[in-house]
Amino acid sequence: HESPILENSFVIMAGGKGSRLGKLTNETPKPLLEVGGAPIIETLIKSAKQSGFRHFIITVNYLAEKIVGYLGNGDLLGVNIEYVHEDQPLGTAGSLSLLPSRPNNPFVVVNGDIISDVCYRELLEYHLNFSCDATLAVRTHVIENPYGVLHVVDNELVSCEEKPKYRSNINSGMYVLHPKVLDRLQLNTYCDMPNLLMDLVDSGSRVMVYRLKSTWLDVGRPADLNAARKLEGLI
Repeated sequence: HESPILENSFVIMAGGKGSRLGKLTNETPKPLLEVGGAPIIETLIKSAKQSGFRHFIITVNYLAEKIVGYLGNGDLLGVNIEYVHEDQPLGTAGSLSLLPSRPNNPFVVVNGDIISDVCYRELLEYHLNFSCDATLAVRTHVIENPYGVLHVVDNELVSCEEKPKYRSNINSGMYVLHPKVLDRLQLNTYCDMPNLLMDLVDSGSRVMVYRLKSTWLDVGRPADLNAARKLEGLI
């Protein structure tokens, strides 16, 4: 069951080299690595289409011809795909300065190596509920200290905590941006998304956080890719 069609654009960042994956990305760009019998980027597009998105813009650089050759203009997937070619890597926000036309509505930006069952329509609607310039999806990451931690003052034991857990909010690589945010980017100039978001915050703009409750994996390293392949049945 597909949602009603949305006018909003869906931008996928697919220009990275994926160098942490070593030989795996020597001849295959990371977004074309297969998980669950299909390239990551194809699954991402199908998921966004399910949410009602039809207009996709894909930023490409490394092995761009393979991504374009595989996805084409999107006809086979029932969507419309345009490409933005970076001559040099511009970071997760910089390539947005090259968008073929300025979106009229808030648009979604997602890293091309993300595996998630998040509902992108919900993410967009969450953004639209606030008068904000940007929304980023975050997930909670828990690090457990494997040891008993001692709190010591002046060489005297005050308390001890067995294997404490530290929770932090981490960036999931999914965003919704208001078109006016593009004014902050300089054409063909490197900029990463966290820098752009902090620029917005520092200038007094509202940046909202959407907390992910769904499955989320960033396939940046071989171990992540293996974990994703084990989770195939869940996505």
